[in-house]
Amino acid sequence: MDEIEIETRVNGLARRGRVEPRLTLADYLREHCHLTGTHLGCEHGVCGACTVLLDGAAVRACLVLAVQADGAEVTTIEGLGEPDALSPVQEAFRDHHGLQCGFCTPGFVVSVTAFLRDNPDPSDDEIRAGLSGNICRCTGYQGIMKAVRAAARSTP
Repeated sequence: MDEIEIETRVNGLARRGRVEPRLTLADYLREHCHLTGTHLGCEHGVCGACTVLLDGAAVRACLVLAVQADGAEVTTIEGLGEPDALSPVQEAFRDHHGLQCGFCTPGFVVSVTAFLRDNPDPSDDEIRAGLSGNICRCTGYQGIMKAVRAAARSTP
């Protein structure tokens, strides 16, 4: 199969490469960009572990082809915060025990980042609805809810 050249900005850095047309964005990020924070769980768009921001929108990277990200800005969990400081959402997850095993955490943090940008003062019902596309197999939802509430209070 012929490869296609794509250009993206991943976490603010220009990336250029040749990819197979059916390569997923998740695999592109992990294999070509060496960014392993985007986790692969179900590979069917159900669990949310692979959530990234594509031009600011939260998407399941296992359902998006890398060629669809051509010309786009991609932000992964590695692109949130600063090298020496966590983002408000990352801090809230740490401070309020919004993680257990950590496998689902990158997807939750990226989803919450987009969710709070669009809904900075959510109710508990809105938080539950906003996170309904992310699954925690450890059932850490109480800590996740606390973390989202705290992040909403601290996010400008």
